Amino acid sequence: MSGWDEVIGHKQIVDHLKKAIETGKVGHSYIFSGEKGSGKLMLANTFARALQCTEETSRPCDVCANCRRALDRNHPDIKYVMHKKPASISVDEIREQLVEDVDIRPYSSQYKVYIVQEAEKMTPQAQNALLKTLEEPPEYVVILLLTSNEQYFLETIRSRCVLLSLKMVPDEQIKAYLMEEIHIPDYEAGICAAYAQGNVGKALRLASAEDFIRVKDSAMRLVKNISRMEIPEIIDVVREVQEFRVSVPDFLDLLALWYRDMIYFKATRDPSRVVFQDQLRSISETAKICSYEGVEEILKALETARERLAANVNFDLTMELLFLLIKENMHD
Repeated sequence: MSGWDEVIGHKQIVDHLKKAIETGKVGHSYIFSGEKGSGKLMLANTFARALQCTEETSRPCDVCANCRRALDRNHPDIKYVMHKKPASISVDEIREQLVEDVDIRPYSSQYKVYIVQEAEKMTPQAQNALLKTLEEPPEYVVILLLTSNEQYFLETIRSRCVLLSLKMVPDEQIKAYLMEEIHIPDYEAGICAAYAQGNVGKALRLASAEDFIRVKDSAMRLVKNISRMEIPEIIDVVREVQEFRVSVPDFLDLLALWYRDMIYFKATRDPSRVVFQDQLRSISETAKICSYEGVEEILKALETARERLAANVNFDLTMELLFLLIKENMHD
């Protein structure tokens, strides 16, 4: 696949961007808003290539010189705004790489495209510096702000941009993509799709793990034996999964998927929509001894643990609190 065909889901956004090119009504500034892994950068890159493509259609051909340079990230008229500090984009970085650069006309194309990843990290001063360019952009400038939350932007920024909010992609669409393009079996693709909760990037991270089966089996052994394991032993298991290029938060999401299977089966006794089909026996047995309230507490604790890890709370302490609570709730 190439061009827009590489974008999984987000049909309304793709159609909007293609129509803008077809009608010659390309906006000067766009906000692509969606969680990490939702496809913001792929959409922005494809839109940028389509704008620069010499075939003059609404889709990039990915064959012409402009498309090839864009694919290699060395197109002179597609600029990626970089920042040194991981937590912020400074006013100097916005001025030097964007505001002071826009007056230089495109080198070889109709448009000059600026892509700002993690744009929510722009300081208020950086946003204010960008504002004048958004208010009076040169006719050839297109600015793409990629963000996990557009609420971090000043209202004056939001009001001058076209907001494109990325929605969840249906599980079946993700599953089909994984089977066709990543070539993983039906069962594995189903687990990855359910785990991703509409986020293609998350599904790909799990599907691309060095050894998916070992990651999944490690999670299954943990949830089935947790009541008999000591906390240090549990923490060691969680640490080990990183060897397979799976992050701890992703692993916790995999555990949460198993507990969601369990509460669903406990409520319905319907095995057809259980994701972990090969775990039906253990899911059924655990459902008999766990209360609804207990499973809900476990799911809340898994989410809290993810938030603590994102906030750089001590790993061992976070895991200890999480698994102590899980052990306490593994009974009716």
